[in-house]
Amino acid sequence: MISVLFAVLTALSNGSASVLQRRAAMRVPDSEALHLSLIGHLVRQKVWLAGIALVIVAAVCQAVALATGPISVVQPIFVIELPATLLLAGWMMRVRAPRTVWYGVAAVTVGLAIGLASAAPVDGTDSVRGADWVPTLLLTGAFEAVLIVAALRVRGNARAALLGLAAACGYALTAALMKDAMSRLGPDGGAVALLTSWQLYATAAAGVGALFLLQNALHAGSLVAVQPMLTLGDALISILYGVTLFEEELRTGWWLLPELAGLGLIATGCVVLARSPLAADTLAPPPPPPRVS
Repeated sequence: MISVLFAVLTALSNGSASVLQRRAAMRVPDSEALHLSLIGHLVRQKVWLAGIALVIVAAVCQAVALATGPISVVQPIFVIELPATLLLAGWMMRVRAPRTVWYGVAAVTVGLAIGLASAAPVDGTDSVRGADWVPTLLLTGAFEAVLIVAALRVRGNARAALLGLAAACGYALTAALMKDAMSRLGPDGGAVALLTSWQLYATAAAGVGALFLLQNALHAGSLVAVQPMLTLGDALISILYGVTLFEEELRTGWWLLPELAGLGLIATGCVVLARSPLAADTLAPPPPPPRVS
């Protein structure tokens, strides 16, 4: 229950951060795409800094969740971040959520419940053998490179979707490295073992890289192109890491049918929510100041 609670808190923080980061990214010139100067433009905006503060809160909550539960349970729970954020934004702005939003929330929630109940993830090991990280990092790096090269050859929502998937892969890798690093806090290790582990610093590097890719994804296109790739990509790649690196077990066979049905509902719900008027109102940039003649 502790891991589920902190996973939910992580999702709420991440979802709110995505909204704030999107608002900031919409103010950056197109010429700054995929340049480090993009961060320079963003860091001067208070709304972006507020989003980063929420990212830090989410990182702490995620560390606790991963330290107390399997990655195959923790990461898929993050699919609730978009519906939770939209409902919270609507409540804060005193805007009534349209019926389509509730349909989207229901689809994501039911899809997550069906998916987790069908897969029934079983916890495996808490740590990863050092040698197992070598092929994992090589394959992940190659996959990321293919996505980024493909994104550079297209524009608009196609680029946003590809970079969103690349960011999802980065966040999934960050979670796997974080879980492995947190295992060093066991009775045989402690704070010193954690601080001297390469996984801790690799977690920070992967997280910064994923954040950079997400900023560019949000800058390149609409949320409807980014969010489904980010949400589903993070969940599926994290499950892959959980099975291959941490020896977690999932149901297979005919259970794959309801699992796929759950994924379909989640994807449909994310698209419906991202296209809703409430999402547009939440993510729209502030109006320009009145012109003085």
